[in-house]
Amino acid sequence: MNKSEFVKYISTTRNCTQIEAEKALDMFVSSVTGALAEGNEVSLIGFGNFSVSKVEARAGRNPQTGAAIQIKAYNQPKFKTGQKLKDAVNNK
Repeated sequence: MNKSEFVKYISTTRNCTQIEAEKALDMFVSSVTGALAEGNEVSLIGFGNFSVSKVEARAGRNPQTGAAIQIKAYNQPKFKTGQKLKDAVNNK
């Protein structure tokens, strides 16, 4: 399901307009993105946790040439599902 299909799904299931649904979705995504960029963790009990972990710099290889390269350190966003979400997708 892409974003426009998801917006349509929200508007249908929550009895709101597609514009309101898209605004709500955009606010959620930008808020979580902003919080993670500031180094915060977002915990939604039952749904899951959004966090950032640091990946250290390391040596790698260019798959086309086989030449050694240095991969820079970076921050990796992560999501860990909550129990209610796990149960919902497993029909418990």
